[in-house]
Amino acid sequence: MKKIVLLFLAALMALVACGPRPTPTAAPIEEPLVEQPTDTPPPPPTSAEAPTPAEAPAPTETPAPVPTMQVLLIIAPENFRDEEYAEPRAAFEAAGYAVVVASSSLEVATGMLGMEVQPDLLLADVQVEDYDAVVFVGGVGAAGYWDDPQAHRIAQEAVAAEKVVGAICIAPVILARAGVLEGKQATVFQGNCGELEVGGAICDSGVPVQRDGLIITANGPPVATAFGEAILDALTEQS
Repeated sequence: MKKIVLLFLAALMALVACGPRPTPTAAPIEEPLVEQPTDTPPPPPTSAEAPTPAEAPAPTETPAPVPTMQVLLIIAPENFRDEEYAEPRAAFEAAGYAVVVASSSLEVATGMLGMEVQPDLLLADVQVEDYDAVVFVGGVGAAGYWDDPQAHRIAQEAVAAEKVVGAICIAPVILARAGVLEGKQATVFQGNCGELEVGGAICDSGVPVQRDGLIITANGPPVATAFGEAILDALTEQS
């Protein structure tokens, strides 16, 4: 019996050893992951990252031309009165006016006290419409303009155009002989009122500075500054 059992166990072990072995299972091969393209657009940059668009330059406006303010000073080629030229000119320029000097010659003009002035243009070339005021400077040399056709033309055109017109010392005689003082209150250097009255003016040489409308006259060098200031007052009213 014991022998039979041993034989049975031996047969069983042989059967197990010779039976079909299990088929080995191959390990799965992992394929590398490939990132698939996406149609979703990238998110817009944040405000901190967003480029700032270039600003178009603002259109440049052309400034309107500033009207030029000009005063014409008329002096004799020699023996004009220095203060009557220099003091009004200083007042005009301080107020922002450009000063242009006219004479009957383009040679350097010499004043009674030695001042030298280079004229800018001849009387014949004066265009009255270019100026806000026309001023005749006195001194003994101004007598040369008493009967000067160009001096008369300038005075007449200035009055007709309603410009401010000034004359000092003996220069008011120029205005009288040009026929622009008729019926006007005026003053002049002492002893010359008769000359103005012949031209129809109402003259008082004792008045230092006389204004009648847009015409300003003065009687001599001591009031040259006051004369210039009176002209500026008239110009201010005109502006």
